[in-house]
Amino acid sequence: MASPAQRPLELILARNLITSLSTPAMLVNQAGDVVFYNDAAGALLGVSFEETGTRSAAEWVERHGPFDADGRPIPIERQPRTQALRANRPGHAQHRIRTGSDTEFEIEVSGVPIIGNDGFQGAIVFFWRAREVQG
Repeated sequence: MASPAQRPLELILARNLITSLSTPAMLVNQAGDVVFYNDAAGALLGVSFEETGTRSAAEWVERHGPFDADGRPIPIERQPRTQALRANRPGHAQHRIRTGSDTEFEIEVSGVPIIGNDGFQGAIVFFWRAREVQG
């Protein structure tokens, strides 16, 4: 993964944007790695970005999801939202995630691709709580 100095300018500017928002949001790179999430997302997840740092897509999915109805992680390649983003289209989904304290709930997720001069650079993913999962 690129060091902060090597990250595309578009990702740096996107990080500055979501830092100032009260809407939970994360920033993912081309590979789907979570390279930043804001304080609002940290509050929802129960763990701040400063505590976790950058996480690979696989690490994120294993820990936080999304999960299917049986509680199994949905690999990033199989997520329709990921496929849309990589095709330079926005995507929306509802799915289950897990917090740092192992509470599970449904969230609504909208992703917007970040497209620079060199094409797809990553995405900003906004999310908000839909409802808590029972049982």
